Amino acid sequence: MPDSPNSDLEAAIAHSRELIDQAERIVVLTGAGISTDSGIPDFRGPKGVWTRNPEAEKMATLQHYMGDPAVRERSWQMKLEHVENVRAPNPGHAALVELERRGKLDTLITQNVDGLHHDAGHAAHRVVEIHGTLREVVCMECSERAPMERALARVRAGERDPECRSCGGILKSATISFGQGLVADDLQRCERAALACDLMFAIGTTLGVYPVAGVVPAAREAGAGVIILNAEATEMDALAHVILRGPISEILPQLISAD
Repeated sequence: MPDSPNSDLEAAIAHSRELIDQAERIVVLTGAGISTDSGIPDFRGPKGVWTRNPEAEKMATLQHYMGDPAVRERSWQMKLEHVENVRAPNPGHAALVELERRGKLDTLITQNVDGLHHDAGHAAHRVVEIHGTLREVVCMECSERAPMERALARVRAGERDPECRSCGGILKSATISFGQGLVADDLQRCERAALACDLMFAIGTTLGVYPVAGVVPAAREAGAGVIILNAEATEMDALAHVILRGPISEILPQLISAD
């Protein structure tokens, strides 16, 4: 396996297909880039959520969310806007489902909280939502969880900052905010999968968010091949055996189609 990435897209696609065909245990790591063609903006790109609205980053910081009712109220209003814009999986998501159907996908680690991998049809036990999910709420006091829609119905009915109905605690989306630790079991599962895979495939992430980005060097050091597909350079391009640049929802189906 060559140590230098192939910069020619057609050759890189052909090489990637070879690596996928040869692999038996693939781990995929996805970031915001796979969902942009579903109409979900990334965070720090030119049109990213935090680029256009720095206040949104404040809402995603645990200290601000827990300490300021006004931040929570704005956060609930943003969630209402989010759910009113229905999003659907794109061909990139569908291609990864095909990878699972081919018996190649061991684990899909996603940094995304949009739930689109589930909507696309993955078996739930294959997916690790390392940064949580927007589809549930959790009480920060008693840890009770409930569907997001149940809380949003209360916001629509006039509650500006709905409390936990069991204990009166603060409700928050079941996502991992800045200043909040990852779920230890999820992180350990990702690390085990990375060490056991024979191909690590990073898609739509700049690989700058830790500790989850650490699965890429861990897999490489354990002897796995590494493919990186992203619209721009990543912090781990030097580790890749193949780098692909371009639209994810166009390139990914070319890599994984069985024909």
